Amino acid sequence: MDAVRLLVNGTVQGVGYRAACRRTAAAAGVTGWVRNLDDGRVEAVVAGPPEAVETVIAWCRQGPRAAVVESVDVQRLEAPPTGLTERFEVR
Repeated sequence: MDAVRLLVNGTVQGVGYRAACRRTAAAAGVTGWVRNLDDGRVEAVVAGPPEAVETVIAWCRQGPRAAVVESVDVQRLEAPPTGLTERFEVR
């Protein structure tokens, strides 16, 4: 199982990014969460099979139609964080 922390920069709040990320993550079969940060970025933690995690990372680099993603910082985690539920959540 792979786990990553993503920080998404750009116009990613107020454009449906979190809801679309949740749908994409659920379809990919990963667990984790996504939330808005006070500085305008979106943060996500994604854990699951390596190919599924890569699918979500690739989607995050594009985002939904209304988003303008400037960059995605990917931090590989040694293990999934504790407290993850079985489904992907919007926080």
